[in-house]
Amino acid sequence: MSVRNKGKRNKKRILKIIGIMLLVLMVITAAVALFLWITVYRTSGNFAHGKVFQATDKATVNTTYGTIRGAIDDGVYTYHGIEYAKARERFVPADKPDTWSGVKDTVEYGEISPQGAIFGREPQDYSEGDNNCLNLNLWTPAINDGGKRPVMVWFHGGGFSIGSGNDEDYDGANLARDEDVVVITVNHRLNVYGFLDLSDYGDKYKYSANVGMYDLVNALEWVKSNAASFGGDPNNITIFGQSGGGGKVLALMTSYYAKGLYNKAIVESGASDVQGAVFTEEEVSKYLTERILEELNIKKSDIEDIQNVSNADLQKASTKALEETAIKYKIPVEVGSGYALEWQPVVDGDFIPTNPVVGDSFATASKDIPLLIGSNLEEWAAYAGETHLVNRKINSEFKKAYINEDEDIAKNTDIIVRQPTLKIMKHKANQGGANVYGYVFTYQSGIAGASHNSEIPYVFRNTSDNTKLANIMSGFWTSFARTGVPSYKGVEKWEPYTAKTGATMILDEKPYLTYKHDEKLLDLINPGYKY
Repeated sequence: MSVRNKGKRNKKRILKIIGIMLLVLMVITAAVALFLWITVYRTSGNFAHGKVFQATDKATVNTTYGTIRGAIDDGVYTYHGIEYAKARERFVPADKPDTWSGVKDTVEYGEISPQGAIFGREPQDYSEGDNNCLNLNLWTPAINDGGKRPVMVWFHGGGFSIGSGNDEDYDGANLARDEDVVVITVNHRLNVYGFLDLSDYGDKYKYSANVGMYDLVNALEWVKSNAASFGGDPNNITIFGQSGGGGKVLALMTSYYAKGLYNKAIVESGASDVQGAVFTEEEVSKYLTERILEELNIKKSDIEDIQNVSNADLQKASTKALEETAIKYKIPVEVGSGYALEWQPVVDGDFIPTNPVVGDSFATASKDIPLLIGSNLEEWAAYAGETHLVNRKINSEFKKAYINEDEDIAKNTDIIVRQPTLKIMKHKANQGGANVYGYVFTYQSGIAGASHNSEIPYVFRNTSDNTKLANIMSGFWTSFARTGVPSYKGVEKWEPYTAKTGATMILDEKPYLTYKHDEKLLDLINPGYKY
């Protein structure tokens, strides 16, 4: 065979290999897109939950702004779309709600925020949502009874870009009824509406970079003022959330604006090294704003024009600017490879004075707040091309770390969320303040296993898959809300995490406490990670 023919054959072989690699990449990308569609984008709708709620005088409550009338659903007093503040303009803090006379029915779900770009994907519906989306939903076993029930305020997932508190997965009826707690879900401004940094464009907009977080503070102020009328204890409020909702909890834990408005915090799969453990720096935020305004052809002298830009134009300009800013500052994508910038709070030195993780400690504003925090065994790993090459060392260490799990899962061991979560646990424990309790959810539910979002139905008791596990997990969550210590009869004592013990609860069909169980495994998969 001539050298030339051999070269042609080698060239064809290389091209074939490249083609196969591209095909594999396309399959992985398609899988990620499908998973995001199923688990993230579906949270953005204003779901009716397949029910028609009928207002009844028996569910009448006096609030600080007027009298409302809700429904009673299977023994649970149910209220939807309660306005807790009013966003009269874009990019500025909301006002107090208008007061009213008479009785207002609150049985229909309220507006949600316009949906923004996430992971580089543009919104699907530019007509959806409204800037004035500051409303909440509430479920309680009783009203006006002087009860002192724990109040649990849920922040939805979808990063800080998409989603809503109206999602049927967050229906709080079962949790409220079975655990005798008050459950609340919140809608607030997201994406460009909640986090566009216009602080250099006039005093009116000095708080714009974190206006979506100010919304949550307004919601907590409403809750504290009105909890007693709904059978709740205004001095025992727990904030909890998953994914982006967990990030919102962490953001509020850094802020003195939220101090005194809540007493305990729960974070489910809410931290990564680009969101949750850290937030956007001012330099990045300001550059992003410049690019958006350039794209919209709005000059500083004409900044008020931004109040009238269509949502479609605003979102399209934002999506493009997010991508360009990520590339300029080399911000790694949270899931997968390449660069991406997501909407999130800005470390402005005021509302967000620091990142949650600081030095060897944790944000000082929440030193006295007990924290329950954890992640799921597989999270994004099986969908994001983060599958670890199977080798004997990893498989062997996996079986030591997770004694009840199938060795085949080793390749899907999550590090994207688990390592930053462990970092937060270490820093919170080192702070020497309130306790931190750590968990890993490992239950193999459905086709996605212990992936992102899979624990939510068990926390809210909205599943028939494994009611025993749902009883245990909702019991852990609500006991923590009551006392600051997660416990469940028949399960061994859940000890606080410390740097010395590394105590962590494995949440599965038979939960058990373990100690520093996966540190060697994580070091094998991602050596050199700085905690």
